[in-house]
Amino acid sequence: MRLFLEEAEMGKYKGYNGKYIRVNLTKEEVKVLDLPDDLIENYLGGNGFGTKILWDEVPPEVDALDPENRLIFATGALTGTLWPCSGHLEVISKSPLTGIYGDANAGGFFAPELRFAGYDMIVFQGKAERPLYLWIKDEKIELRDATHLWGKDTPTTQGMIREELKDEKIKVASIGPAGENLVRFACIMVTDNRALARAGMGAVMGSKNLKAIAVRGLKQVSVDNPEELKKAASLARKAIRENEFTAGEHKYGTAGLVNIVNEVGRFPTRNMQAGHFEEANKISGEALDEKHFVKHQACYRCPIACDKVMEVREGEYEGTVTSSLEYETLCALGAKCGNSNLASIIKMNVICDGMGMDTISAGGAISWAMECYEKGILTKKDTDGLDLSWGNYHSIITLLEKIAKREGFSDMLAEGCKRAAEKTGKGSEYYAMHVKGMEIPAQDGRSQQSMGLAHATSNRGADHLKGFPTIDETGYAGAAIKRYGKDKMPEIIDGIQTKYKPMVVKDGEEFCAVIDSSGICKFGTLFPPAIYWDLLTPGIKYAIGLDVDVSKLKKIGERIYNLQRCYNVLHGISRKDDTQPERLLKEPSPSKRAKGHVVYLDKMLPEYYELREWNENGRPTRTKLEELDLGFAADRLKLK
Repeated sequence: MRLFLEEAEMGKYKGYNGKYIRVNLTKEEVKVLDLPDDLIENYLGGNGFGTKILWDEVPPEVDALDPENRLIFATGALTGTLWPCSGHLEVISKSPLTGIYGDANAGGFFAPELRFAGYDMIVFQGKAERPLYLWIKDEKIELRDATHLWGKDTPTTQGMIREELKDEKIKVASIGPAGENLVRFACIMVTDNRALARAGMGAVMGSKNLKAIAVRGLKQVSVDNPEELKKAASLARKAIRENEFTAGEHKYGTAGLVNIVNEVGRFPTRNMQAGHFEEANKISGEALDEKHFVKHQACYRCPIACDKVMEVREGEYEGTVTSSLEYETLCALGAKCGNSNLASIIKMNVICDGMGMDTISAGGAISWAMECYEKGILTKKDTDGLDLSWGNYHSIITLLEKIAKREGFSDMLAEGCKRAAEKTGKGSEYYAMHVKGMEIPAQDGRSQQSMGLAHATSNRGADHLKGFPTIDETGYAGAAIKRYGKDKMPEIIDGIQTKYKPMVVKDGEEFCAVIDSSGICKFGTLFPPAIYWDLLTPGIKYAIGLDVDVSKLKKIGERIYNLQRCYNVLHGISRKDDTQPERLLKEPSPSKRAKGHVVYLDKMLPEYYELREWNENGRPTRTKLEELDLGFAADRLKLK
């Protein structure tokens, strides 16, 4: 291994270390480089950093699993500071699931540890000849042999690395067998229970023969104005603690949403045939709390502690322990598959975390197969003899284990529901619930029109966390009034109304772009709706010394989102792809407030494009791009 160190100086922006690591795995070469000031000024951090690097270095002809794809681990403007919920890490790459822009984010403690070690970002390229892991301890950086770790699950991998390096405080990001076997929705697990889940980042890592990254840092993050940051962080923490929804999030975590969304017909059930699961109470946050709760856990600097440790205390899965069992997983491997056995979902969560798989996409692929089985498109002859009837949790567990290993019928499911349906044919494509190749998460857009639009326009494929229009709920009237005024509030909080929803989604996408570039958690900002531009802007200003006000910060968010869109346009994305599955556009929901409704995308999408100043086909205009200092993107797209 060769290590190259530049004479890196502290940059203009004090909240950053001013250094990042470049790793060429093919050459086993590591470089420590200066972090460019203009990258911070224009793209802020995290998600923004990765977006610009992907645009510059990974053209359309490079496949997601090609060695020349980049895998970028980036911290944000507030990572590792005293700002609440500032432990988030962004990983950015071209997605093997969608073939376009991809990213994943996770909380925990890995991102702050990377900052404590003195680095703001790691960029990987190439492919190692043998399995390796990267070890970082302050100025010491080395690539180490990982042959003995290959094939191990993520908890075992992390434990073995800590034992090998003789330090229990080491933070580790690692893949499991799913990433090694290039499952297209493989994830990366970070110390020990947080998932960089979506878009197949674990498969990219596996394609590079990179098993893990281990980091230990002994420094502190310096900030531009400690006293003013302390005041701003105190106000943010106060807003979180005093929000009326925080107590419920602490008690139940995101699992507390199950019964709430089920009662408004927004809980996807049996592959999104309906939005209400008749046995939702059995897999709810309340049921978890009553039967399986062990203790609360919190990520770095989090005043909410929404994470829980859960244990199965009786039955066939007795002794199974998990944490971070989220609403999304309870839907994906529960309601979407017609499964109300809570203990089995705990077991499934352990399998997915250990093997390194996104539970949302895994559940989306399996629920597609279950509906195809119900319709007679797939039979036991196709499924290796498995009975894929709704609710058969034993078969779901078997499928998860086999998907990670790409065994038999499950090898096709490891490709994701879009590719599996294309291979199967026979009309099965209708039952593949995805947008741009990404399986739809746990929101039925027929009951929440803003989320239906957000799924369609998300740059990484069907996703709730990129627009995250949580304000589109009756209980959030106060936040809606504060942001948009009393006159607009009734339509905004009415989930079935389409009026104002394009505005809400556009605003959410730009705010989320900044959140994902700041290294903070959306569950300490938008859910509950405690922090918005007015509270966040001073935090960023005093942390890194960037001269921003609300309007400048909004422009950065808009710039990031537009550059991601331009990257996708280079890859052929247009209006035809900003859509929903035919089922959600044509089949009225049978459930609760959504009964009789579809996703009214044709009413919302043209207005959304108009607000974005894109053309009718979803292409950003030169005028808009030049306004955002993205003229270089307009040139590459050959816009007039």
